[in-house]
Amino acid sequence: MKQKMKRVWLVLCMVTLLFGLTACSKAADTEEETVDAQTASYICQVSESLLQQITSFSAEDAAAAEERLLKDKQTVLASGLTSWQNVMGDTGAFGSIIASEAALDEEGNYYCTVNAQFENREVEFKIFYSMDDQSMEPTSISFAPEYTTGEKMTKAAMNTLMGMGTVFVVLIFISILISCFKFISVFENRMKAKEAPAPAPAPAAPALEAAEEEELVDDLELVAVITAAIAAATNSSTDGLVVRSIKRAPGAKWKRA
Repeated sequence: MKQKMKRVWLVLCMVTLLFGLTACSKAADTEEETVDAQTASYICQVSESLLQQITSFSAEDAAAAEERLLKDKQTVLASGLTSWQNVMGDTGAFGSIIASEAALDEEGNYYCTVNAQFENREVEFKIFYSMDDQSMEPTSISFAPEYTTGEKMTKAAMNTLMGMGTVFVVLIFISILISCFKFISVFENRMKAKEAPAPAPAPAAPALEAAEEEELVDDLELVAVITAAIAAATNSSTDGLVVRSIKRAPGAKWKRA
């Protein structure tokens, strides 16, 4: 219940701020390069009040209020809460206001710079306003903590290391990817080899002996001569002889004959 009342109080205060800025718009119409003391004092008071309201919120309350403001389309105030959430870990709790100053930028818009002391360091709170004929509304809210030289050097070194580390990681990944290309080509060749049709088997050559037997059987004259020789050696007639096959004897036996 207490948190809900705090959120409602923040929204009401910010809406009151927007309507209150309308009151000083007429007095600001006559200023071109400088801000009169009354207008500057009013802008500084409103800016300091807004600073104290924003910094009074914890991280959880600030996140809830930011969500509520975004739903109400109060994007500028929501961005102020976002900026506070980003730096609250480095600044600590709000302490006191050191000084504040209102001025005009190059485009003729008002802005206020509030220097405040926080628990851990000084912070520059800056808010810009846009002015028209009837009202003046905030357009930008930011927190800028003041870091020591050692802290700045440490952050710069960390950013450098992170940047170089990211580059080296990407280069290593690219080199590994390039080295894998040869395996990809081997895999593609294997897949192509599997998909290619197998070559037709070559016809088997006939055996030498079978060819010689066919040639000898087809030679009728040689059959007749051999039949006559066998009949003469056995003193029998050729009518009872039938030559079914003729085979060549090994060469060694012919030499011994």
